[in-house]
Amino acid sequence: MLPRLRSSNWPAVDGPSVLDPLPLMSSTLLATQRSRLQRLHLGNGITLLLGQNPTVEILAAHCFFRGGSRVEQPQQAGLSHLLAAVLTKGTRQRNSQAIAAWVESLGASLSVDSAADHFEVGLRCVAEDFPELLQLLAEILRDPSFPEAEVARERELMLQAIRAQQERPFNLAWDQVRQALYRDHPYALPGLGRLETVGSLTREDLLAYHSTYCRPEGMVMAVIGPEPPETMAAQVEAVLGDWVSAGPPAPDPTLPLPPLEKPQLRKLSQPTQQTTIVLGFRGSPASSADYPALKLLATYLGSGLSSRLFVELRERGGLAYEVSAFFATRRDPAPFVAYLGTAAENTPVALERLQAEIQRLHDTLLSSEEVEMAQRKLLGQYALSKQTNAQVAQLAGWYEILGLGMEFDQQYLQRVRQLTPAHLQQAAKTYLVNPAIALVGPEEALAKVEL
Repeated sequence: MLPRLRSSNWPAVDGPSVLDPLPLMSSTLLATQRSRLQRLHLGNGITLLLGQNPTVEILAAHCFFRGGSRVEQPQQAGLSHLLAAVLTKGTRQRNSQAIAAWVESLGASLSVDSAADHFEVGLRCVAEDFPELLQLLAEILRDPSFPEAEVARERELMLQAIRAQQERPFNLAWDQVRQALYRDHPYALPGLGRLETVGSLTREDLLAYHSTYCRPEGMVMAVIGPEPPETMAAQVEAVLGDWVSAGPPAPDPTLPLPPLEKPQLRKLSQPTQQTTIVLGFRGSPASSADYPALKLLATYLGSGLSSRLFVELRERGGLAYEVSAFFATRRDPAPFVAYLGTAAENTPVALERLQAEIQRLHDTLLSSEEVEMAQRKLLGQYALSKQTNAQVAQLAGWYEILGLGMEFDQQYLQRVRQLTPAHLQQAAKTYLVNPAIALVGPEEALAKVEL
């Protein structure tokens, strides 16, 4: 088995061009050594983001492609996840055992992951092994075989995972909120897909998806290692520079979202002792000027033991077994979610208190001290997420494939630092309205709640 690591406009294609240096955050020793990334466009449309870190011998590379669940048809939900599961399970030249044995013999790692707006292939290795692993990477990207047996095995594992999710109250409630917020938009569907869609996916579906989205034009490859950028660029171009796609690329879909005109309440009765409450809003895309404010609001509300929801609803109110909030990073308007688990008898008051905390953001300016504490927390967490070559490469490539550009790394930090209480109140008034609310718990508790 291969190790699995978890985890916009296209740049112009100008052919081989002059390296374009851009600054990166330098809050840690590793980031200081990687103080500059460089951008290079290959003639076939691949965008390279290259950084040198001479302090370690490990090289990390992440290849990003537009796709993910955002481009799936409803009847094929889960297809991108299945592609990620089987892409490394065979090429025309090697089977899955040969691929795994080679990667493991080098002490390297190879992974594929799928997300809402993209899928990616990542590798880590000793720098001197990079040319060899590039050959394998080229086989996987250009010539996967998708063996029927491997497809069937991974499809069954996905079905098992979906069944397991359907037994978890949070997943059930989150599924209801997604559907209410996004309706016919692909964000309404779970990344794993549904039982009825995954069960019907075929090898032919994978081949069609791969030929449509796994292409050099628009591909972003971020590489950070001890060698000079020019050396790594030459290595990549020697192996992937002649990759040419057959046929035109698929058009980038435009996915309009109708406005949410009123709150929605959905209930699912379950024979449990507690109620799971998920409160969801449709936030901004990552490209919006409001994105940093919503990130900071989510940090203030639900990040850690000092967060507002944890202190007020769990520590002081005794209303929550668990409570948190998050705001996703997406090309299209992203979900902003607050949730808690509470004793069944506390369901009405817990929901009322959770909604009151959201309303407080509308009605009352946060203090400068509250905003400053949330900023320190968010910026500290962000710095900790960029301590390794792999983390920095993944973040830079992700921003680039989202159409934000790797420059967004610095822009985002500057915008977070500039936020004021008034910015956060305006973001709350704009986006934290007309929620989708889902309750999962015992029927008698849910019956006491109405909008």
